[in-house]
Amino acid sequence: MSQTTSLINRYTSSSLILRIFIGIIAGGALAAIAPGAANAVGLLGSLFVGALRAVAPILVFVLVMSAISNQKKDSNTNMRPIVALYLISTFAAALTAVLMSFMFPTELALVADSSSVAPPGGIGEILHTLLFNIVQSPVKALLDGNFIGILAWGIGLGIVLRNASEGTKRGIHDFSDGISKLVRFVIQLAPFGIFGLVSSTIASTGFGALASYARLLSVLLGSMVIIALVVNPIIVYVKTGMNPYPLVLRCLRESGITAFFTRSSAANIPVNMKLCEDLKLHEDTYSVSIPLGATINMGGAAITITVMALAAVHTLGIQVDIATAVLLSVVAAVSACGASGVAGGSLLLIPLACSLFGIPNEIAMQVVGVGFIIGVIQDSAETGLNSSTDVVLTAAACIAAQKKGEHLVEGQRQAA
Repeated sequence: MSQTTSLINRYTSSSLILRIFIGIIAGGALAAIAPGAANAVGLLGSLFVGALRAVAPILVFVLVMSAISNQKKDSNTNMRPIVALYLISTFAAALTAVLMSFMFPTELALVADSSSVAPPGGIGEILHTLLFNIVQSPVKALLDGNFIGILAWGIGLGIVLRNASEGTKRGIHDFSDGISKLVRFVIQLAPFGIFGLVSSTIASTGFGALASYARLLSVLLGSMVIIALVVNPIIVYVKTGMNPYPLVLRCLRESGITAFFTRSSAANIPVNMKLCEDLKLHEDTYSVSIPLGATINMGGAAITITVMALAAVHTLGIQVDIATAVLLSVVAAVSACGASGVAGGSLLLIPLACSLFGIPNEIAMQVVGVGFIIGVIQDSAETGLNSSTDVVLTAAACIAAQKKGEHLVEGQRQAA
């Protein structure tokens, strides 16, 4: 028993990133040596993804409810500047994707069949869906993974429970901690899940399909890198006046890499919460802003929508003026914020962006099909960017508020 405990402790204390890397190498090797066995161990990947999807909705619901209900009534959470930073970052991501798409125009071979997938009919339908998802019953929202509805109910219950007894608040807090520990346990199993996912993916499709879309992937990933290493640092510098790269690189290393492999911003919330704690940020702030960011801060999704839509535009030889390009950025940013409220996420919002250029749905859905092909990389990078940006922008707002408070105290001291 002691040997088993010692082995588990050694496993959990080692670097998660190193364990994930070993899982990737082992999965690729197994697919090359024994494709049949590789397909069989794909069950590990399916179980891992299923566990993340199962626990993520209840995690968001309980964390938000617990954070708001246990919030001190005189606490300054700085949520307004954080939400503003989320919106600015998402719009900047869409605009960056437009510029990259014009600098490196990409054409597609539109042969994929996605006729079984139904896209939203327009921005009005998306807003309609979001509004009705907000008022969906909490039980159905949890069952359907409707994060907009989950967030709304978590906020509402958290507000009304602020007047509950201390015992009730403590019980909610303990339940929240228990769910967070459960998610951290699932994430500890990520190397085995990724081993199964990599094995089955390479064995069944190889990387031939991805290679044929290398230019498209380059534009997508290049846009995400610019946001992560250029735009986000600029936002942090403007907000705080400090060198942004120690913070940005730490968030990418400790949050982005984990989210890249788990492919779930919601499931990565405990990782982000722990990172915020290590950064000594205001708990009342990050306990709300991190679950909120996992739902509405979707810069990676804005990039995907924009790049894929403009790839269709370039393929069809459609001319785009500056005004339409800016409008596309706005539509992509708004749509990305609501991606969690639309079944299928960012890929199903591509036809909406394509409709701005008069591209029919049958062609736009072929672009969605291309998105599913490259999704193994695109979705991972998108999630890594979204999740790490949540911490970057939360930290920027907290640091700026702290500096403002210090300056105010210093000013009062000098006046006295």
